[in-house]
Amino acid sequence: MRLAILSAGRGWHVRDLERAAMYLGHQVELVDFRRIHAFVSPAAEPELSGFDAVLVRTMPPGSLEQVVFRMNVLHRLRAKGVQVWNSPAAIEGCVDKYLASVRLEEAGLQVPKTAVCQTAETALDAFHRLGGDVVVKPLFGSEGRGMIRVTDIEIAWRTFHALERLQSIIFLQEFVPHPGYDVRAFVLGDSVLAAMTRYGRGSWRTNIAQGGQAEVRVLEPNLEKMAILAAHALGARIAGVDLLPNRNGDWFVLEVNAVPGWRKLSPVTGTDVARKLLEYLYQNDDKCRRQ
Repeated sequence: MRLAILSAGRGWHVRDLERAAMYLGHQVELVDFRRIHAFVSPAAEPELSGFDAVLVRTMPPGSLEQVVFRMNVLHRLRAKGVQVWNSPAAIEGCVDKYLASVRLEEAGLQVPKTAVCQTAETALDAFHRLGGDVVVKPLFGSEGRGMIRVTDIEIAWRTFHALERLQSIIFLQEFVPHPGYDVRAFVLGDSVLAAMTRYGRGSWRTNIAQGGQAEVRVLEPNLEKMAILAAHALGARIAGVDLLPNRNGDWFVLEVNAVPGWRKLSPVTGTDVARKLLEYLYQNDDKCRRQ
């Protein structure tokens, strides 16, 4: 298999994929997302069309125009028969927390009560309606970065007005009191490849990137089903699904990540995620099956 890895540099995950590809005998090539370009003419083929598959490992920060162009390139590749993992539609759905929450709820999954506002005035009203204890998140973001918990009306007023001045969407979710941990499940296709329990280090945040600790978790059947359903609701065949229990034992889907990491997951669970991922791509790639 000849695989293009769309990234913004040779970080740990790219190097791990290169290691696994060498072991499996596949050819991988790193392509900087920021250097993608395209020509439009009757004879033009989209860039990357010579690869068997394209794996999206990141979406670098950029202007709205840049991000839209990058996604359009992925859509065009798909239309030309190139396998893109995950699909552009899945990436778009997962990266937008509003759209993701809507699709998860429509699939019958429980998500925290959420309000999405454009003005400080409506956000303050939502703050009260959500119980005066909310988590404010970037609409686009991951690894727990940029999240703050707001319980004070004065802090809420300052936060919401600052976001309004920046012309940012104000995304609020009720704070779910939890026992200090959540679960990250790595979904691959129609099953959970591996899962871990993540514990916060003296904080309500449990993200590993924010200092959390982890241990292997064998998922209960109901949680495994929930994780797979959440990934499928967003159209993601490769996904990191975050599940959070409240103190009553009910489970919420917090997020579905279409570009999930495994730097902590692999050693904690003893699973060679990079190898399993490449094996899955090869087995499910139309071009490779015809060779």
